[in-house]
Amino acid sequence: MPELPEVEIMVRRLGAALTGGVVESALAKGVGTLKSFDPPLGDLKGHTFLGMRRRSKLLILDFDGDLVLLVHLMSAGRLQLFDKPGSLKDRTLRLAIRLADGRELRLREFGTRQSSWAKLVRAGDLEAEPNVAKLGPEAWPDPPLLEDLLDDARPLHSMLRDQRVLAGIGRSWADEILHTARLSPFKRGNTLDAVEAEVLRSSMVERLGAAIDHYEAVIGPTIPDKLPMPLTVHGRQGSPCPRCGTTLEAVFFEDYVVAYCPQCQTGGKLLKDRRLSRLLK
Repeated sequence: MPELPEVEIMVRRLGAALTGGVVESALAKGVGTLKSFDPPLGDLKGHTFLGMRRRSKLLILDFDGDLVLLVHLMSAGRLQLFDKPGSLKDRTLRLAIRLADGRELRLREFGTRQSSWAKLVRAGDLEAEPNVAKLGPEAWPDPPLLEDLLDDARPLHSMLRDQRVLAGIGRSWADEILHTARLSPFKRGNTLDAVEAEVLRSSMVERLGAAIDHYEAVIGPTIPDKLPMPLTVHGRQGSPCPRCGTTLEAVFFEDYVVAYCPQCQTGGKLLKDRRLSRLLK
């Protein structure tokens, strides 16, 4: 799933390219992609694109006339700008906004789930939109102090991914941040002391910022189908830890995997499979 760094680079690249563009037409092709009906998507016709911003993992496209398009890429979506219109037969196409200069902004989704979505709302209603109103503070660039924010008995990995607690982090970057902080993914939030909380906060800023810097260096004006995520721990179980060389291990859940270094993060304790072992504390 595109997380904060991936969405941030989309905002920077697409926002710069689209500003000033005038909408010629807008079409939602994907089944259930458009989650709003008032105002209708067709109302974008003739409006000028003013800019793009991000809230958590949400893309926010601003148009004149008090209109805002809210887009969530979910697990496999991409928002991409093309020099000319594409075919409506494209099975990945979910939503298309054609500009007067011939370019086309497309929400595409890879895979079969069709879970990405968009909502057209009035600017004054954006903050009350449930998908925005429930979000916690941003995880980057200036997250709040974490000692009180994470004062909960849940594991840190779970709390970091909870958008109501901190906005923008998912499974991939939770693995990376916790590895950088040398903290177990299963350490309970309410057991963090002040020093650990500050280390976690600085690790969050460091890893997310480094990822964005990486994208700035390697991604040109076109957003690729597959982003080159600079991951060193997530999905790397079985590989050596980039810091100490110990073999990275993983905990397997039903639909995702948590990767960690037993030497750097769990005091040498090993947990290969939550179905056979107790969760680390």
